[in-house]
Amino acid sequence: MSQRDGFGSGFLAGAFVGGIFGGVIGALIVSRREPELLAEEETQLTDSQAEAKKIVAKRRQMKASESESNSIEMARRSLEDKIAQLNATIDEVRNQLGNVNSSSPQPSNDRSLTKDS
Repeated sequence: MSQRDGFGSGFLAGAFVGGIFGGVIGALIVSRREPELLAEEETQLTDSQAEAKKIVAKRRQMKASESESNSIEMARRSLEDKIAQLNATIDEVRNQLGNVNSSSPQPSNDRSLTKDS
């Protein structure tokens, strides 16, 4: 009976530790094979194919930078419009508060802030 008590926990612990070791070993094997595979792929490509691949990559990069600069410009304009709207709203509120403050009497203080002792 004492042998059965620790079986479940030991089995789960072994599966967990085995999974971790297996994952680490698998990751190491893949990381070492990846440069080899890339090197083989590069040698298989002819010079013209490699040059064409570089040209296509540069074109994609240029298109991406153009669309990115257009989107940045649109965002900048949108922000400028929002700032102008906020400034106009702030001016309106200042005018309204100025009208309210000028029409109401100022509270008088009996005590002076610069009172001599």
